Amino acid sequence: MSKHLPKASIFITGAAAGIGRETARVFAARGWRVGAYDVDLAGLQSLKAECSGDITIGTLDVVDAEACKAAVAEFASADGGRLDVMFNNAGILSVGHFEDIDVRRHHAIVDINLKGVINGCLAALPHLRATPGSRVISMASASAIYGSPDYASYSATKFAVRGLTEALDIEWSRFGIRVMDIMPLFVKTAMVTDIEQPISIGRLGIRLSAQDIAQTVWRAAHWSAWRRVHWYPGIQTRAMSLANALSPGLLNRATVKTLSGY
Repeated sequence: MSKHLPKASIFITGAAAGIGRETARVFAARGWRVGAYDVDLAGLQSLKAECSGDITIGTLDVVDAEACKAAVAEFASADGGRLDVMFNNAGILSVGHFEDIDVRRHHAIVDINLKGVINGCLAALPHLRATPGSRVISMASASAIYGSPDYASYSATKFAVRGLTEALDIEWSRFGIRVMDIMPLFVKTAMVTDIEQPISIGRLGIRLSAQDIAQTVWRAAHWSAWRRVHWYPGIQTRAMSLANALSPGLLNRATVKTLSGY
């Protein structure tokens, strides 16, 4: 009689809605053990009710480092400490002139979008080290390709996530852990559709769905070719990344300025 093989597992922050919710659905439907965590318990409960897969839910504020450590440890302990993927997805956004956004909101963006990723990585590390082929996947943004007007603090946090990803992918290679980020342009989720849309959205449109990003996370979780670090979902995002790499800095600045209506 063959020994039962444990399910692969993924821990997802910000899982109650949008990209996190759709990612939880995709992985659960494909046989993974999913840890879905968020500050929105009602959203998590409706997610669990909709899915027939193996989903564990729990409330979690990613700004709280000790709470992150405890939540990840509790989820991983159900399978002997195993954790295949840590998906740092929780994030918030405010759009507008930098000086018009309350300083407390700027700080919250930094706390959740950057410190939350740091907390998630540190909390997951012991369990990732114990799991062969494990990886960290974090949500960055196309606003980390070139700084985006009206998204200044958000853009800054995503640049930081990009830098953290690049550094940890090198550092944690000694543990056999791969570290990646997802860098989409606008995605049709409440984070984008519920705001007063700036000129850049009107000019570029919203061409990606939460399902598109969930499928990208799925591919990143299984990628076995070269050590790919950044994932650019959609033709627009890939074109922006290539143009930024090949074009002079002044041209990139002018392009972003034009798209943003400045």
